Amino acid sequence: MTMLFRATALTLLAGCAAGLWLRAQDQDQTTFRVKVDMVVLSFAVTDTKGHYINGLKPRDFKVYEDGITEKIATFAEGNRPPVQVLDNGETRPLRLSNASDSPGVVDLRSATGGTNVFVLFDTSNYMYRGFVYASDAIADFIRGLDRADAIAVYTYSRNLSRAVQLNRDRTEAIAGLRQAVAGDDSALYNCLLLTLRDAGKVPGRKVVVVFSNGPDNASVVAPDDVRAVAEDEGIPIYVISSSELTKDPISSATFKRISTATGGKSYFAKTWQKQVEAFESIREDLGNSYTITYYPQPNSNEGFRRISVELTSDSLKKYKIRARPGYRPQRSF
Repeated sequence: MTMLFRATALTLLAGCAAGLWLRAQDQDQTTFRVKVDMVVLSFAVTDTKGHYINGLKPRDFKVYEDGITEKIATFAEGNRPPVQVLDNGETRPLRLSNASDSPGVVDLRSATGGTNVFVLFDTSNYMYRGFVYASDAIADFIRGLDRADAIAVYTYSRNLSRAVQLNRDRTEAIAGLRQAVAGDDSALYNCLLLTLRDAGKVPGRKVVVVFSNGPDNASVVAPDDVRAVAEDEGIPIYVISSSELTKDPISSATFKRISTATGGKSYFAKTWQKQVEAFESIREDLGNSYTITYYPQPNSNEGFRRISVELTSDSLKKYKIRARPGYRPQRSF
């Protein structure tokens, strides 16, 4: 699998290099422009024992991008609707519009609170054992989501199946989930990339929850390429693996790396009870996270931009913040 990833990457790089060389023959100079829209950042604040810290306000946080102080545009706690943050740190209800072309005017669809949850369920032949139990655990997770949350159910084996499009109808989501059957090879990273692309088109807060049995034997996309897309789109990835941690160390390490880099979590839950507990943990995480948005200050960095969130008060600095480390701005010609 590693050799396949490398070979594919080398082929793509060679093609890109050839394309750039031909373009250079046609014009003396290529101009790149960086486009950065509003950045959405979700993060959790916990104490030393892992308990969530609630009730914090926008003035309790400072956000930096490559060390540049950013002004928080909107702020939300849990599944509550976001509020606009004024220059003095006070908040007020958002001024809504059908488009978000300028700061202070927020897309109506992104201002209702809640999270857009994309569930990606492994239906490959690795899932013959425990398939029904996994489906039950996902169904329980869907039932327990906040009423403000929207849910999409995707399944994957060699190909991605969009079983249920994003909506708030729990009955429809579970019905689509129950129609899934196990079989064929596993192309997790191919299908996760497509899921991220779909999620990236949706305004507001979104997460991807992956239920997998571990191995991937059919993808042509490298895991770290998928991680980079999730970072850039600002989409946390939560992974629940039903395989034992020690039996598939490569997939386990990859799952940990992807989830950590995107601000999500990874769980290794072989039994049905552990899977239910993992889903409960994810649901709790969604309900206790903070979400802020900001319009980046001028920044000449066209590569990876590092984001850091700090607590302003000395009395709060003992707490820990879990957030994605940054993103890459879109590049256009």
